[in-house]
Amino acid sequence: MISSPFAGARRARSLPAGRISITLAALSTVAALAVPALTTDAAGDTASGQRTATRGWFTSWAGAQHDLAPTPLRDQSVRMISHLSQGGDALRIRIQNTFGTTPLVVDAATVALTDGKSAATQERPEPVTFTGRHEAVVPAGGELWSDATVLSTRAGSDVAVSLSVSGTVVPGLHRTAFRTNYLTAPGAGDHTRDTSAAAYTETTESTYLVTAVDVHNPRLKGSLVAYGSSVVDGVGSTDCGPGCTQFGADRRWADVLARRITSELPPTRQFAVANAGVNGTTSAPDCPHLAESVRGLDARARLQRDVLALHGVTGVLYYYGTNDLPAGCDAQQVLASYRDVFRRLHAAGIKVYVTPVTPRPGYTDEHNRVRHTVNSFVSKWNNCSGTCDGVMGFDQVLKDPLKPNSINPPYDTGDGVHVNIAGQQVLADTVSLPMLASSAQR
Repeated sequence: MISSPFAGARRARSLPAGRISITLAALSTVAALAVPALTTDAAGDTASGQRTATRGWFTSWAGAQHDLAPTPLRDQSVRMISHLSQGGDALRIRIQNTFGTTPLVVDAATVALTDGKSAATQERPEPVTFTGRHEAVVPAGGELWSDATVLSTRAGSDVAVSLSVSGTVVPGLHRTAFRTNYLTAPGAGDHTRDTSAAAYTETTESTYLVTAVDVHNPRLKGSLVAYGSSVVDGVGSTDCGPGCTQFGADRRWADVLARRITSELPPTRQFAVANAGVNGTTSAPDCPHLAESVRGLDARARLQRDVLALHGVTGVLYYYGTNDLPAGCDAQQVLASYRDVFRRLHAAGIKVYVTPVTPRPGYTDEHNRVRHTVNSFVSKWNNCSGTCDGVMGFDQVLKDPLKPNSINPPYDTGDGVHVNIAGQQVLADTVSLPMLASSAQR
């Protein structure tokens, strides 16, 4: 059993764990466990996420914001589904208004278990509070962490996070959720406590507003963050072959790796896995042919927000560089970004595991020369020339044995860039679990 600081609240109210909501006023220990609720982007790196982990909190799911939704929310509710890599006896959520230009007003928020197949919940949703209040305002460019809410979850649980948004606001999103999320009609108001799916008449394949879910589980030894561009983000992970799609099946290689961890590592070496991939991004910030839509979303620019601000992070799985080459960056630009990111992660006490740049048939000879230089740096001594803690051999497992600058056809979605479900599986199977376990908190 998990030793929980919330056990006293359960006994006091004589209710099951999935039916209790805790506020700061109700339980003094939550104040000690909670992070500061309202923040804006930090000026520098901090180790606050690592310190919080000593209190048993770990980020179990994430979805990095990178844009604004095409249409605003107008006095309506959203229900976003988060697939947890690990469970616990309580959770808390992060709401972001990173790209917003006006304040985000949240009238109510709830969490509930769901089967992930509809907007219906399995039990009555539990209210979520923010420093003891049911309402919250997130300023433009800001973010908000909730208080702890008792909800018993396990590895692989799907959690419905519902928010009622007041007024008119354009929400930030993570576009490639690869699952269905739900909205009520504009003007419908607060339906966060609904168990039924009836009010959630609209759908989206993006995740709005919610960017992280923490679980309270002192048994966990850390949270591992997959950090990179489209293959981390999951492009290809719904492709199970010609005419076959597995939408909402959580088949990204990071998802598969999370399941490997729960089934293959002992109970004393369990980790959460959070995904911080953003499609189309680069490691280096100043590639000359970079698309405007992803400018300012490079690995260095979003490191604080999407990795260091998460909780209990002990390791990062770094899969970047594939887009830097066609965007026109040379080897020195890529390596400069690698060194800077790795240095900042190490300064925060986080271990770094890196893959060499994987092949693409569309790379020119010059691209492949840059790739060779970068990969020689990563592979040297199996620790990025002394700057990282281990190497994941994704380049070797994906390459076509007959055409080594291309992806092996059984793993190729057909675009020469992304890998299908079989490719996602082989990437996850390639990662050394003993290597990752070396990042465990002592």
